[in-house]
Amino acid sequence: MGQQETIDVDEVFRVETHGIDPIPDAERHGSAKDLFWLWFGSNLTFTYVINGALAVAFGLSFWQATAVVVIGGLSFFAISAAGLSGIRTGTATLVISRAAFGVRGNFPAGVLNWVVSIGYTIVNTVVGTLALEVFFAEIGWQSGTAGRAVALLTTLALTFAVAMWGHATVQFAERWMAYVLAAGFGVLLLFVLPGTDTAAPAGAAPGLSGWSLAFVVMLAGPFSYLPMPADYTRYLPRTTSLKSLTWMGALGGFLSSVALGIAGVAAATQTDMTDAVAGAESLLPGWFQPLFLALVLGGSVTNSIITLYSSSLNLQVLGIPWSRARAIVISAAVTALGSLAALFFTDFTTSLLSFLSLLIIVFAPWGGVFLADMLLRRCHYDADALHTGSMGAYWYRSGYHPAGITALLTGMTFAALTCDSELWTGPLVAPLGGADLTLLGAAVSGLTYWALTRRRVAAYAPAA
Repeated sequence: MGQQETIDVDEVFRVETHGIDPIPDAERHGSAKDLFWLWFGSNLTFTYVINGALAVAFGLSFWQATAVVVIGGLSFFAISAAGLSGIRTGTATLVISRAAFGVRGNFPAGVLNWVVSIGYTIVNTVVGTLALEVFFAEIGWQSGTAGRAVALLTTLALTFAVAMWGHATVQFAERWMAYVLAAGFGVLLLFVLPGTDTAAPAGAAPGLSGWSLAFVVMLAGPFSYLPMPADYTRYLPRTTSLKSLTWMGALGGFLSSVALGIAGVAAATQTDMTDAVAGAESLLPGWFQPLFLALVLGGSVTNSIITLYSSSLNLQVLGIPWSRARAIVISAAVTALGSLAALFFTDFTTSLLSFLSLLIIVFAPWGGVFLADMLLRRCHYDADALHTGSMGAYWYRSGYHPAGITALLTGMTFAALTCDSELWTGPLVAPLGGADLTLLGAAVSGLTYWALTRRRVAAYAPAA
């Protein structure tokens, strides 16, 4: 009787009761196809249009920029495959990463990941609010402060309500919003693609600097998801195969990011995309422009839903002794305050984006170590030890895994030396001809971790 009461808690429009605690086999449900809609819907965001336009701004031709967009989309295969760790352990990604860094060594990355999650949620909220404000104006409703306030409240409410309900509602909302957004963005492509100028741009070739910046912009988005995939696979049955998991999730993220990235590339060959929303809107017929603004809002909301949801699990990893549903209130409150500041008091959105882009110095190497550890263990972990602190196998030395920390610092050092951003330019950027090699910090940290642990880290085998 008591066991029956704990089954089927993950239901649509019912507040999810689980957080980072392992999901029991009796409550596992769904299939790999659910991941297609999750990653497809959450990546139908206007950010990829902006990224595609930036690749052209860096000096790449249509075909060169398109190649970068496609390669960036292929990175979703690694992101999706990382979700296997969630199936094996039934818990969140930032719990699983304790195996690579140690319980205490995992804490700094957990803090930074929460900052990144909230930062991107704020940016998406601001973009969605501004689009909705212009929509109000175009349908004849006077905007001003009142209109902007209503637009902000609407955007926050749509995001918070879904993320608050939890996992099942997040998947349900992403699927149904994906249907609408895919149709809308499909029409956008029909208007934008025919006028594309596929000729090489006049002037000098982009050079190593242009190529590297384009790759950084295109890959930063997928890399930012690395601390999240297990959050959305932990409910799947243990029988879910790596092949189906990888293909379904990767295909979803690939299709949406590549389609919208190419739309941005095509638009940038036809008009000024400095203000990407206004630039894209100028290529559309008048009747479709209000619908386009609704698409921008919808894409911002779908992306914010998963970042806000994961941030609540993140807070539990950091030791907040609250349920997931209560912890998300903290993230929502910070998001609301940050969005208010950006929209009504000071324009810090540009500075925030620069700061978030700088954090790739941490998250590229973090991702390299996490993926290397996952491969060495073949995604087999002692699930109980991930949650038992100093009494578990992942406590290592005073809570720190020396190999993981050393590999992370090595990758971060390389990334910092080769980073070219508005807030920091590494000393090796000029000697490298202006190339930004920040993302290679993932390879450096991953190889370092492999060299230090290949004979000591093995897949967990439970006692017979």
